[in-house]
Amino acid sequence: MPMHAHQIEELLRQSFPNATIVVEGDDGVHMSAYVTDESFRGKNRVQQQRAVYAALKGKMDGPDGELHALALTTRIPD
Repeated sequence: MPMHAHQIEELLRQSFPNATIVVEGDDGVHMSAYVTDESFRGKNRVQQQRAVYAALKGKMDGPDGELHALALTTRIPD
């Protein structure tokens, strides 16, 4: 079952309540997310992205995951 942008944002918001989050994509399978959050400070890109994937709570796990692909950009606020 495909995921809608607002569903992905809701999952991310649970782990990153003060983040700026933009989720784009209209097919429900191939999406992109931009997450800017202070919690990323001091973490490298891999650590930042792992934190975001963990927030998705298994929705991308395996071939039967609800979300097939997520182009992810993480940032630290200016």
